[in-house]
Amino acid sequence: MTDPQYDYDLFVIGAGSGGTRASRVAAAHGARVAVAEEYRVGGTCVIRGCVPKKLLVYGAHFAEDLKDAKRFGWQVPDDCAFSWPTLRDNVMEEVDRINGAYTNTLNNNGVEIILSRAVVSGPNEVTLADGTKKTAKRILIAVGAHPLVPDVPGAEHGITSNEAFHLDAVPKRILILGGGYIANEFAGIFHQLGAHVILMNRTDQILRGYDRQIVDRLLQISITKGIEFRFNAALQGIDKGEDGCLTVRMGGYEPAVVDAVMFATGRLPNTRGLGLDSAGVQLDSLGAIVVDADNRSSCESIYAIGDVTNRIQLTPIAIREGQAFADTLYGNKPTSVDYACVPSAVFSHPPLAGVGMTEAEARNALGSVRVYSSDFRPMKNVLAGRNERSLYKMVCDAETDRVVGLHMIGPDCAEILQAAAIAVKAGLTKADFDATVALHPSMAEELVLMR
Repeated sequence: MTDPQYDYDLFVIGAGSGGTRASRVAAAHGARVAVAEEYRVGGTCVIRGCVPKKLLVYGAHFAEDLKDAKRFGWQVPDDCAFSWPTLRDNVMEEVDRINGAYTNTLNNNGVEIILSRAVVSGPNEVTLADGTKKTAKRILIAVGAHPLVPDVPGAEHGITSNEAFHLDAVPKRILILGGGYIANEFAGIFHQLGAHVILMNRTDQILRGYDRQIVDRLLQISITKGIEFRFNAALQGIDKGEDGCLTVRMGGYEPAVVDAVMFATGRLPNTRGLGLDSAGVQLDSLGAIVVDADNRSSCESIYAIGDVTNRIQLTPIAIREGQAFADTLYGNKPTSVDYACVPSAVFSHPPLAGVGMTEAEARNALGSVRVYSSDFRPMKNVLAGRNERSLYKMVCDAETDRVVGLHMIGPDCAEILQAAAIAVKAGLTKADFDATVALHPSMAEELVLMR
């Protein structure tokens, strides 16, 4: 396996979820592996994405939980003090711990970690920030993506999700630009932590790709909670006043005066300045590396996985791609990733989750479908005096009875959907769900009681 004409069998650029998995598995299979990381081992998910975001979501949930606790007999003071620095610093401490765990895992598997930016300088060569050149039989690009910042006057006054974790304080008023999962998650977080939130979107739809009925329920609940939405609003510019306040100018609406602006308008692959042209690596119109089913680029010795390929930007997908890459090329176990029936969730307040086809997608693909649903108020909400309702939805192929999609919004729905996604992936039918005895009392039992 080892080729003496190269410094390494595999050189990985980027130590995020995909890069670390590929590195350690390839090394475990006997390859000489180095991984270069210009920031911190762990990548977007661990350092500035899923992990710290979910911890903020947990922290924000206590705002409602503490109010609800009174109905359950707990003598909670009306005015509970909240310390943003405490939550922020504890979250960052956990990020540091996981960063250390990732680093130890790579070291324990014999992967050489190079804390430097690396760029491609040929089909089998990379150049480090200090000018040092390294050669490898294969190069794997796993550099992820970065938040898109709109090109408008005053954009420098805004932040992205990267900076949201490090704020000095929770802004009293924040405008979040975007309609995707990041925008809606941070809208929920900041609202629960006491900010007035305006979510501004250039179209009239949020959360494209999720079932419309489920998304509409989130929109209704969010408006009821007090989150303000401005649809079909085109950002024109941001002006900063002497008092530090930001005035956001937009088409179709009066300007909004806020304390912070957050851009959540999509993510672009980190390929700029990576030297990929030196090896003839083909990019698409967004700058993503074009790869085949085996993660190989247009250059025979260069591969890519994760968000930089812009296939499905989810951490578990990057991990599976890294595993498949290493097993195929170094473990004599040819493996490819199945992108069908990938579950996903939005950790909004309340969260929503889905797997398989939405109702609209199923009608377009199958023609004849049956839709079952359960619209209910969770037990906890009833006793807490909350009118907030959950909605579960099952989409079936009318001819075969097979469940082709499951979509839900409500407390803990991501935890529930993970198990239910197995049934959808396995091709089970509505009759299989009906034949399963309900686990009572639970919210999850609604999955086997839908009519």
